[in-house]
Amino acid sequence: MGNSNGVTLNKGSFRVAFTGPECSGKTTLSLWSAKTFRLPWIPEQARSYLTGKTEYQRKDLWRIGALQFHENQAQSPCICDTELTVVRLWEEEKFGQISSTIHELSLQESYTILFLCAPDIPWIYDPLRENPHDRERLYVRYKEDLKKRGISYVELEGVLEDRKKTIEKHFHKHHIFVPQ
Repeated sequence: MGNSNGVTLNKGSFRVAFTGPECSGKTTLSLWSAKTFRLPWIPEQARSYLTGKTEYQRKDLWRIGALQFHENQAQSPCICDTELTVVRLWEEEKFGQISSTIHELSLQESYTILFLCAPDIPWIYDPLRENPHDRERLYVRYKEDLKKRGISYVELEGVLEDRKKTIEKHFHKHHIFVPQ
């Protein structure tokens, strides 16, 4: 099945998401994928929600989770900058456990491909980032959480060009081709 952009879709419905610790390449790679494959891009909702705020509460994470879920699931095909594993683990880190609110939303998510970005790239300061020193530990937590929930993922590691090649390989595997 094709669309007006010339992208060939395998099943008419295609949703890709990127996940991983802070500053692991999610936004860079999701934007690149959206531009390369001419697909709609869904930004990280936390960024716009928290910009200008000096603190947040657990209920803010619930709102962010709901916003991200609804934006990600509202259209297909699309490329999603992030998904609810980020909110799950953020909530667990900040408040000690994953709430039923976030857990229930995460059970309803569906992605054709989920890319897990490794934190093996340099940290770049951003006022919204909170974990510059334990990204590797968090990366392990991402793997554990995804495995526990039975969610398959593709790891993106190394330099940007290697990550792009891995993305292209998996898009091709799912019959998503760069428009001519």
